[in-house]
Amino acid sequence: MVTNHDEAAVPPLTLAWVRRHLEVGERIVRTEALHGGMTAEMRRLTIGTRDGSTRDLVLRSFVDTFYLEHAEDWLNREAGALSLLTGTGVPAPGLVAVDPTAAQCEYPSLLMTHLAGRTILDDEGLEKRVPLLARQLVAIHALRPAERPRKYVALTTADTVVTPKGADAAAWDAAIDVIRRPAPPYDGRFLHRDIQPGNVLFDLPPQSPAGPRITGVVDWAATSWGPADLDVAHCSTNLALLHGPACGLRLTEAYEEAGGVLAAAASERLYWQVRDALACSEEVQSVAQPWRQAGRTQLTARAVEKRLDAYVTALMDALG
Repeated sequence: MVTNHDEAAVPPLTLAWVRRHLEVGERIVRTEALHGGMTAEMRRLTIGTRDGSTRDLVLRSFVDTFYLEHAEDWLNREAGALSLLTGTGVPAPGLVAVDPTAAQCEYPSLLMTHLAGRTILDDEGLEKRVPLLARQLVAIHALRPAERPRKYVALTTADTVVTPKGADAAAWDAAIDVIRRPAPPYDGRFLHRDIQPGNVLFDLPPQSPAGPRITGVVDWAATSWGPADLDVAHCSTNLALLHGPACGLRLTEAYEEAGGVLAAAASERLYWQVRDALACSEEVQSVAQPWRQAGRTQLTARAVEKRLDAYVTALMDALG
């Protein structure tokens, strides 16, 4: 028996596939839609066990036709990353099963363990969370897998940047010129490639003097090999758009304070920071929408554009 508490039930073929990967005597007793993601449909499945207790799994399915062409690659990369991360100390889900080509499910899908905690997008408590994000990035970049994931893919070009209405034209022109240059040399590192507040889970014990702690890092579908600067830049950009430019700039300092190593030359740091910030110019609406759905209703596309403009200008002032 399955009790569904979301609007769309798990499709029958996928449901049968999930059941085949449960332990003997287990059954699905509840499904719940999880919100906040951009590319895939996520559901938490509560599993009833033989002893009367429950455990949770997470089902990730690519159902949007826009993303289906990438689903096989993304799911294979995520499955590989989750397998690699087992036992490393990085708090990632455990892989249960994957069907990247929808051979057995209605849609390409991945089944994984559920992690405790929740995403936090509010401004309150930010000063304690930024150092935690920085330390988590350092731990991820310290991994040395036996087999490297594929090289990072740049997400924008100088010709595809969308300069926001009313932006500082001089700053944006200068920033676009920065990414016309060849990429600087770098020491390769294992990258999450989409580490940002929406993909990090926190535990907030009530009235705990120790403060929050990270309980999980999710969405490993874009795992890559490349410069640590690029992961830091991506998280910095997201922090700048969520909380303001100063927060984005602060992460870089926190990363180095945590022992992380970034490019030595300011011009090289600027390249990676600007490349990621400019990439967001092409998808402001898709970036802002999940944040509004999560309660940050003031983050309209226009508000995020203004923050992006302020952040690009701040980067050019600080490093340009």
